[in-house]
Amino acid sequence: MNRALPFALAAALLATAAGPAFIQTPAAAQVVRITPAQTAAALAEIKKQVRESYVFPERRETIIKALDAAQASGRYAVTDPFELAARIGEDLGTSSRDKHMGLSWSPAQYATAIAPRTAAGDDGSYWRNRAIRENSGLTEQKILPGNVRYVKLAPFLWQDDLSPAAYDGAMRFLAGGDAAIIDLRGNGGGSPVAVRYLTDHFMPAGQRLMSFHFGGETPELSTTVEPKVGRVKAPLYVLIDGGVASAGEEFAYHVEQFKLGELVGQTTAGAANRNNLNPIAPGFIFSISVGRPEHPVSKTNWEAVGVKPAVETPAAKALDVALVRALEKLEAAAAPAEKAKYAWARVDAAARANPVALSGSPAAYAGTFGEMAVNDSAEGLMFVAPNRPPARLTPLAPDLFAIDGSVRRARFVRTGGAVTGLELLRENGEVKAYPKG
Repeated sequence: MNRALPFALAAALLATAAGPAFIQTPAAAQVVRITPAQTAAALAEIKKQVRESYVFPERRETIIKALDAAQASGRYAVTDPFELAARIGEDLGTSSRDKHMGLSWSPAQYATAIAPRTAAGDDGSYWRNRAIRENSGLTEQKILPGNVRYVKLAPFLWQDDLSPAAYDGAMRFLAGGDAAIIDLRGNGGGSPVAVRYLTDHFMPAGQRLMSFHFGGETPELSTTVEPKVGRVKAPLYVLIDGGVASAGEEFAYHVEQFKLGELVGQTTAGAANRNNLNPIAPGFIFSISVGRPEHPVSKTNWEAVGVKPAVETPAAKALDVALVRALEKLEAAAAPAEKAKYAWARVDAAARANPVALSGSPAAYAGTFGEMAVNDSAEGLMFVAPNRPPARLTPLAPDLFAIDGSVRRARFVRTGGAVTGLELLRENGEVKAYPKG
């Protein structure tokens, strides 16, 4: 039985420029050796599928010749299934110049792929269990300062009877924010159904999203529909990096092409083609590109070039940079009475994005201020208040500090360059001053 999975991951991380790395499972350890006969049979099936199904007919013979040459040279004369998959996968990627072409050793996925389906819409135990355990890929959500809502999406897992509710909950959560951040960093792809369902929440119904061309067949078109929980109207920021591939890139590309929001981070992997994950005996999964996407705005796609961010920044800083930009936009548009709350949150986010150095020696801040004290310790500047544990002071701006675990901030007052006092600040504008003892 050679049933293609209706759902394909490109990879959370690309092992090489030639092809994707795939998730391996503990069950793989049950098979120790691959026989020459199994290798030959697997290669024959891979070549057959390339000849019949690979999306670019003009490249098919080049791929097959590369596999033939490697096989004849003895390159595939190994018994470790992981090593064999890596070698064949590398040759598939290099010869095709296609990041969706690859091979993995994963008996658990293989068993799911060849098993009869037990229920309509059930992709089998492997994918269903992942969708359940990972909340359909919606792995984290939180409220950031300034009521900026954050959702982490990695990867786009989908089960018809489970995932809509998970997405509806996440989109309802985002819609309650003053701004929204979707974190795609490391999202290696997944279900195109999930991408469309997500995109529905940011665009009017009836907009064509993507055409997928499968050989000579009529293109498959995707369009937006009216979402159950309404649309997210808050300003949108999407975090991307080099680990974003395939379906993850499709959503990022929609954000860019339809101007739905702002992309922040680093250029994505550049894996655009639609792939199937096909089982190859005795336990391999063959990722083969079978469709070419075409976007209605650009009339092309992101294959080999990736999706570029509007704001380029190291991936590790992308969240803080996006949060700063969101708060700046909210502050600029807010009524005078509301500006202060966004400004307060922005200072903290800006300091995380670009850490602030102390203004002078740490010892200059040490001393007593009323019943409180600031100590210059080996752990840094520590704020000590009655009946409270010591709290670290983290610089936010020259002479302005966050007090760990407190809603207050500390601002030091200088006279003639020397620290002569301390002010405790609250978001509501309250200021309490204490002279240095």
